[in-house]
Amino acid sequence: MSPQERRGGRPSSGKPGAKRQGGQQGGQRGGSPFPGEGRGVRSAGGGARRRPAPKKDVDVHDPEGVRLQKVLATAGLGSRRACEELIAAGRVTVDDAIVTELGVRVDPKKAVIHVDGLRVQLDTTIITIALNKPTGVVSTMHDPEGRPTIAQYVANRDERLFHVGRLDADTSGIILLTNDGELANRLSHPSHGVAKTYLAQVEGRVIPSLGGKMIRGLELEDGVAKLDKFTVVQVTPQASLVEVTLHEGRNRIVRRMFDEVGHPVVSLVRTSIGPIRLGDLKPGRTRVLSKTEVGSLMAQAGM
Repeated sequence: MSPQERRGGRPSSGKPGAKRQGGQQGGQRGGSPFPGEGRGVRSAGGGARRRPAPKKDVDVHDPEGVRLQKVLATAGLGSRRACEELIAAGRVTVDDAIVTELGVRVDPKKAVIHVDGLRVQLDTTIITIALNKPTGVVSTMHDPEGRPTIAQYVANRDERLFHVGRLDADTSGIILLTNDGELANRLSHPSHGVAKTYLAQVEGRVIPSLGGKMIRGLELEDGVAKLDKFTVVQVTPQASLVEVTLHEGRNRIVRRMFDEVGHPVVSLVRTSIGPIRLGDLKPGRTRVLSKTEVGSLMAQAGM
């Protein structure tokens, strides 16, 4: 019972500027402009942190900048005409101000742009990769003891990548690598509330009421640890399969919590980080996250 086995017309242009639209988005034409998700790692539902209300009476126009619709098109959100429609519909914010005028210019290097609440990554040099880390591999780019590291799985990449958080050598599953320092720091810090989900095979028959105890919190040697969610997936007289979600990032926290309640972990797989799921990505394989996935991660991290 291995965890791996369960798992229209052109709008008229006006004076460049931005304005608040009663705190609501304009009429939505169709679905999200972000490209569809790829195979292997899938977006999970919910959990995005609420963004602040759009700013009022803020002029984001930069006379020396690039037209907003061109910036969006360059970022891969569609043709310029399609991007103009997004702007006119009130679905685009620049520095938290809704923009509806087509004459607005922005500096792509400085502007923070969201479409339908998802951050648009304008820097084409930024990349975020999902890896299904196998067991026996340490979560570092270099190990002085000579043990296998996650660096071997991205050795063909030119970017200087660093990992987001860690998985102990005995735990497999999803780990992210990126060259976006701000995103990595926010995802790694528990204050930003990015949840991680694990599938744990543990010794013994787990009863559902154990979940309440672990959600209320367990006193460990380095302080109280709590789960956010606890689901018993399958039980036998000898072992149980349990899915748990938590925001904790302390070393071997899931294993230590199950040790504390008398159900040592036999095997452990991390199945999601925030909205990104492991899916059918095979051990040792990687894939580049889509714009949708990166935007969802940024929303989770409050970016």
